[in-house]
Amino acid sequence: MSSVGTPAPGEGTAPAPNFQAVGQYIKDLSFENPGAPAGLTDRPQIEFGIDVQARRGDDQHFEVELKLRVHAKSEERQLFLLELAYAGLFRLQNIPEEAMQPVLLIQCPHMLFPFARRIVADIVRDGGMPPLMIEPIDFVQLYQAKMGQAAAAQAPAGTA
Repeated sequence: MSSVGTPAPGEGTAPAPNFQAVGQYIKDLSFENPGAPAGLTDRPQIEFGIDVQARRGDDQHFEVELKLRVHAKSEERQLFLLELAYAGLFRLQNIPEEAMQPVLLIQCPHMLFPFARRIVADIVRDGGMPPLMIEPIDFVQLYQAKMGQAAAAQAPAGTA
């Protein structure tokens, strides 16, 4: 018998959603520094790109991968190129299907980003440049843009 207001296990209560980071890791890291040492005094022009991907492992586990690409060049030459694939393994339980994609493509990368940002700053600093501190990323806006591109790609020709 259960106490008043608290249903006993199995009395129709839905299990609570659970979202947990199981682990984080570098999947791939590349740093090329062809501009050194001459490029160490140049003020670089920075090009930055990011991509987020999610893959299902089993019923409860998903791998979310942040891919960061930083290309620095001066007017005359390439200074450095950094590519980082930083991933996390996440356990998602009792998450409604309609909420799964936003959790994987917004919440998970939001948790991973500070660690990837630190790796980028450290690698660039260790390459002889001032640490590159990437501005915070709005993963909601990134998700919405990705969904907009997917919708436009699926629209029949002439209706987009």
